[in-house]
Amino acid sequence: MQKIHLIGDSISLHYGKYLQQYLDGFAEYSRKGDEIGLRLPVRDNNGGDSSMVLSYLDECAEAGLKWDWLIINCGLHDIKTNLETGARQVEPGDYQSNLEHILNCAGKVSSGQIWIRTTPVVDSIHNIPGVRYRRFAEDVRQYNAIADKVMLENKTPRIDLYRFTVNLGTNIYCDHVHFSETVRMAQAAFVAGALSAVLQLQPEFSSSPNVNCRK
Repeated sequence: MQKIHLIGDSISLHYGKYLQQYLDGFAEYSRKGDEIGLRLPVRDNNGGDSSMVLSYLDECAEAGLKWDWLIINCGLHDIKTNLETGARQVEPGDYQSNLEHILNCAGKVSSGQIWIRTTPVVDSIHNIPGVRYRRFAEDVRQYNAIADKVMLENKTPRIDLYRFTVNLGTNIYCDHVHFSETVRMAQAAFVAGALSAVLQLQPEFSSSPNVNCRK
């Protein structure tokens, strides 16, 4: 059974529990923060921005960890915009450079990599009083385009969770950026189906008695 390890933002945390359920019997699932025989300290299971993802993968490589497939997403934290300066947490050029280094490092800890596109934000829903930073839909599109370019150049498969989620409409949020429980379940089903197609996952059947159809 193939070993899959996921590192992503809080969106992946929310759909991840359903994804693990849907992949049961098809693949061994783990994510950042799980106790997976780590010789690393157990830490926050949120992948954070691209710099944090790169740092985590560097530690995994140093620890000699290895999976069949690494499922990666980062972007929502990268586009956080400072209210005072207008600067993003990770600017576009640094984001592209980080992704290139992420794929290089990911190759040391996995046989294959799959990218998940960053989910949408709606400006009028996200940028409300009380939120300490801004996110903008245009930045999501820009950073997804940057990631698309990097993944295409490196022949890395992508799962378009962005388009799938956009197609669900706008009545899908439970707060400024996270999704309702039913949407999380749908996202998990979409990702599981895409993984099954890309990885050609086959279920691991338990032994059962032979059935003679002639009887």
